[in-house]
Amino acid sequence: MSVVVWSDGRLFSPDEPLVTGVDHGLTVGDGVFETCAVYGGAAFALTRHLRRLRRSALGLGLGEPDLDAVREGVATVLAAGGPDVGRLRITLTGGVGPLGSNRFPADEQHQTLLVLAGPAVPTSVSRVVRVPWVRNERSAVAGLKTTSYAENVVAVAEAYRQGADEAILANTVGELCEGTASNAFVERDGELLTPPLSSGCLAGITRELLLEWSVQEGLPVREAAAGELRYDVLDRVAEGTANLMMSGSIRNVSPVVSLDGAAVEPGPVSLEAQRLFQKRLGDDLDP
Repeated sequence: MSVVVWSDGRLFSPDEPLVTGVDHGLTVGDGVFETCAVYGGAAFALTRHLRRLRRSALGLGLGEPDLDAVREGVATVLAAGGPDVGRLRITLTGGVGPLGSNRFPADEQHQTLLVLAGPAVPTSVSRVVRVPWVRNERSAVAGLKTTSYAENVVAVAEAYRQGADEAILANTVGELCEGTASNAFVERDGELLTPPLSSGCLAGITRELLLEWSVQEGLPVREAAAGELRYDVLDRVAEGTANLMMSGSIRNVSPVVSLDGAAVEPGPVSLEAQRLFQKRLGDDLDP
């Protein structure tokens, strides 16, 4: 199927001109976005995604997003996309702006809102490589899901060059941080740990749900303390004394079976976490 595009109250074809060349999201990456998985024509965890969209928009300094308009766009593209839709993308930018990084005054701003639906190819396992670049946990946009994705484009291109599907990054002080489009979990000593938000990682929706559901089900999954997960814990994964798992909106909960091109084993807690997530996902599509 092709991508279905909605903006400003109507549908557009994928090749139809839509965004002006001076949109601030295009010129300087002044925008935020969300990606949701779609199951049976419904966007998974949409309410949580919209809550994070608002948080990212306000954190970036954009105005209050019109979430009613977002929901209208979501309903329209899902209805138009049919049964093959697997992914929903919501993008909000600062709209028309100067060619530099400064914005127009608030009363002159008009946000651009795009909602797209298209296919997705989820996978039950992940293949990961380490890369030399780092996340800046002290960045002005740390923890915000912005459209400024050039760093991720470069890192995931390197992953694909090496035959993997994700790259995993440290932060500036040598802590494990995240993947380019996923959160990381390390299984060691019988429990599954994910880096804290202070590491600079994104507050992933799948990560959030897995932490909540694991507490409810008695599964040993928790957020690590600051500094508890160093990047060199991946050496233990490579040696087979620890295990790695990634989470994200399209990959869901995905044990790692390859690190830097070498096979590694999924851990038992990781596999149980994957089963738990799939089970709870079927219980409620907007948890």
